[in-house]
Amino acid sequence: MGKRLKFLITDSYPKESRDVFDEFGVVLAGNLYRDLLLQHLPDAEYDLFYTSDEGVEIPKGKELKEYDGVLWPGCNLTVYHDHDPRVTKLVDLSRDAFAAGVPQFGSCWAAQMAVYAAGGKVAPNPKGREMGIARKIYLSDEGKVHPMYEGKPPVFDGFISHDDIITEMPPDSRVLSSNDFTPVQAVEVNYKNGVFWATQYHPEYTLEVVSRLILTREEKLTRQGYFRSHDEMLKYSENLKSIFNDPDQKNLRWQYAVDDDILVDEIRQLEFVNWLNKLVIPKAESIQQHN
Repeated sequence: MGKRLKFLITDSYPKESRDVFDEFGVVLAGNLYRDLLLQHLPDAEYDLFYTSDEGVEIPKGKELKEYDGVLWPGCNLTVYHDHDPRVTKLVDLSRDAFAAGVPQFGSCWAAQMAVYAAGGKVAPNPKGREMGIARKIYLSDEGKVHPMYEGKPPVFDGFISHDDIITEMPPDSRVLSSNDFTPVQAVEVNYKNGVFWATQYHPEYTLEVVSRLILTREEKLTRQGYFRSHDEMLKYSENLKSIFNDPDQKNLRWQYAVDDDILVDEIRQLEFVNWLNKLVIPKAESIQQHN
C-alpha cells in the first residue's frame, strides 16, 4: 500500500517511575512498543505521548482518525482510579478510539483498559501479583479460532507483571486465554465502532527486560515472598539475563523452564503481528481504496 501507517503510542508511566527504569536499565514501556512496531513495520510513523506528564495533550475525538492504530504498553497506574486525571483522560482516549473505529492493541493494563472503557470491571487479584513468567496460559474455545492467536500454541508461557485482574467482561467481548493465576489473560472487546485486542501478559518484553524489571520491584517482590534475600533476587535476575545473552544454556533453560514460546520473537510477538496483518493493514487498505 502507498500510505505509511501511523500509530499513537501511549506511555502512561509517571516521570518518577520512568526515572527508576532508567536507573536500572529498563527500556521504557513506550520505547518497547515503538521498537516492536518498527521491527515489523519499519516504515511506520508514530507519535509517542508520555501521557502522565503535566501539560501533555493527547489527541481527542475525530483527531484520532489520522491514526491507523493505538498502542497501549503496560503501566503502573490503575484503570478504576477514577479520581486520578492521569487515568480518566486515558479511559476517554480509549473510548474515543473505539468511537473513531481505530483498532487498538496493548498489554497488561491495556486489557484492563479495553474492558473498563467498554463498561467491564477490574479489581485487585486476591492471589496477589503475577510476576516474571506467566505459566501455562491456555487458549479458550474462542481463542482457539480467533485471528489474534492464529499460529499460536494452545498452551504457552508469557512475560507478566500485574496486580489487578479483569473481573467482569463488558457486552460484545470475549475471553481469549486464561491460566490458573489470572482468569483473563487476553481479550477482544468490541465497543461503539471499534475493536481492541489485548493481552494481560507482555509480548513486547524479553528476558532481559524482565531481569531488569525485577530489580526495580525488589522490595515489593521480597515482601510478597518471591525472594527471601537480595542475593536470591540478584541471582534470579542475572540468570534470566544470562539465558537472554546465550539461549543455548541447556542447564539454565531447564532450571528456569524457559522454552521457545518466550525466547523466539515469531512465537512471543505473534499476537501483535496478527493484529497488524488481520486488523490494521486490511482496514487501512480498505479506507485507501475508497478514498
